[in-house]
This record gives sequence, structure tokens and C-alpha cells, in this order.
Amino acid sequence: MNFKEEMFGRIDRVEEILKEYLPEEKGFQKEVMSAMEYSVMAGGKRVRPLLMEAVYRLFGGKDREIQPFMAAMEMIHTYSLVHDDLPAMDNDEYRRGRKTTHIVYGHAMGILAGDALLNYAYETALKAFDFPNTDTKTIARALQVLAKKAGIYGMVGGQVVDVAMSGKPLDRERLDFIYRLKTGALMEAAMMIGAILAGADTEQVKQIEQAAADIGLAFQIQDDILDVTSTTEILGKPVFSDEKNNKTTYVTFEGLEEAQRQVAELSNGAISVIMEIPGEKEFLCALIKNLIHREK
Repeated sequence: MNFKEEMFGRIDRVEEILKEYLPEEKGFQKEVMSAMEYSVMAGGKRVRPLLMEAVYRLFGGKDREIQPFMAAMEMIHTYSLVHDDLPAMDNDEYRRGRKTTHIVYGHAMGILAGDALLNYAYETALKAFDFPNTDTKTIARALQVLAKKAGIYGMVGGQVVDVAMSGKPLDRERLDFIYRLKTGALMEAAMMIGAILAGADTEQVKQIEQAAADIGLAFQIQDDILDVTSTTEILGKPVFSDEKNNKTTYVTFEGLEEAQRQVAELSNGAISVIMEIPGEKEFLCALIKNLIHREK
């Protein structure tokens, strides 16, 4: 397998799925639809839908019921970025190499675009019920995971603590809590949903959840590393933004070398868990390794 060719091919498929499920820009509210499209189609690694599909294939999934969930996951991730960039949060002007949504569409429309993406994500995921021969209980279970991992017991909960502790000293326990929820929860949701929709049993879903938790934590630590080692041109957003916002990160807490070691340890641990599961895992393991060495 040529990993890069395979990855870019799968990213292209994700892009097509997103275009298929985004709303048509028409009606009096079309400006928010335009802002949604601008935000979602701004590029990006598409890590979460890629992970979801790879785990789905790992457990033998072959149908199209996964596609609405792939699109919904990326919409939820994107809404969180749109709101993260707002003046009340990180106040960033660039994301993925171009101006952020609130800079292009205005502060109010930036808020509404995020709100719209979150709500439309669930409208999109619910379309999985429309596919023939679907197991409604399985889809409902996947929806439960999506809702919980995106909410106050998941991503939003992590963001709440992150905002509340901004500029304040953090202990390691609270830093782990923020990272495991703010970033890890959606990784967990993506991989768990892939497993659930493919028919994995309860124990297998738990295995995937743990592996995904470690991947999410490693991914966020790598983000911290890139904030101090990369450039704005490569990263597509301002570097040293954590320092600017007085945020404690793994780099400031542990140092650069230890942060890099933990990324490798967490990611290798996750791969070990996945290797125990029979199925098509070559791309999934290569994708996880790629996250360790990514430059942006």
C-alpha cells in the first residue's frame, strides 16, 4: 500500500461526501449556509472521518450508512473550530491558511455558522435511518455516542474547563482532563461509531474507545509541539498562540523532549491495541503513525 496515495484518495472521498451532505445555498438564510460551506470546505486533515471509516472497515463494514456519520463528525469538529476562533475564545484570524469564518462573515454570523453546523450535523447523521436494511438500534447507539462525546461529558466539557482555567496554573490531572475531552472525545466518537456501525461487540467497542483516547491525547500533544516548532506558513495558523493566550500545554508543563516521547508512547500503545483485532488494519495503523510525525 502506498499510504499517501491511499490517504489522499480517501480524503477526496470525504470531500465528496461533505459536498453531498452540506445544505444547498438558497433561501433568505443562505448567508449562513455559505458560511457553513466556507468553514467545512476550508481543507484540513479530515482525521475524524478517516478514522471512522478505517475502523468501520476493520470490523468488516461495507455499506454507505457510515457516510452521514462521517459528514456529521466533520461538521461538529468544524463548528468547534469556528467558535474556537471567535474573539471571545482564541481570537484567531487565520485557520488552515485562510481567514477564519468570523473575519469573513462577521462575528455574529460566525456564531450562527457554528450553531448551524452543530444542529445540521445531527440532521445529517439521522439520514442513516433512510438507508435500506439498516439496523435502527445500531444507528441509535451510534447517535448516542455522537451526542455524548460532543457534549458536556465530551468535547464541550473539555472546552469549558480550558476556558475557565485560561491564564491560571494547571496541574497535570486537569490538563489531561481538558485534552482527553476537548480533543480526544471526538476521536473516540469517530472510532467507536465506525466499530458500532460495522457490528463490533461491546468489548471491542471498549477496546477501540481506549485506543482512540490515547490517539486523541497524542494528537493534541503533537499540536502543542507544532505550536512552538512549526511556522505560520506550514501550520496554516499563527504559531505561539498558546503562549499568546497564556495557556499551559504539555510542552510548557513537561518540556519539548518529554512531550515528543509521550506522543510516541501513546500512539504506539494505541496501535498495539488495534493490532490485536483481526481485520483490515494496514491503513488505520499507518494513519495513526502519520499523526505522530505530521508537520501541520
